[in-house]
Amino acid sequence: MPKLFAVIRSRGSRWDEARPLEEQVDWRLHADYMNRLHAAGFVLLGGPLEGTADVLLIVRAESEDAIAARLAEDCWSRNGLLEISRIAPWQLRLGALG
Repeated sequence: MPKLFAVIRSRGSRWDEARPLEEQVDWRLHADYMNRLHAAGFVLLGGPLEGTADVLLIVRAESEDAIAARLAEDCWSRNGLLEISRIAPWQLRLGALG
């Protein structure tokens, strides 16, 4: 049965600090992939953590390995723009997800 996880992805070695998010290499391909993960119910919430080099994703998956495998398919993982920093099981205690 799928569980909830908090996933932190951090900027990788190929991130160009001189460019905003939407001007990084393969932005459109990355955005489209993440939108497909959201539409499939895999990524429930996601976005950059302001003032950091990190992104927070709330994911519904069977395991940490399943998350790593799915995110490895993202072009930003393959080209070194993002890497997984941490995956942790997460218990929703306040509020609700659709």
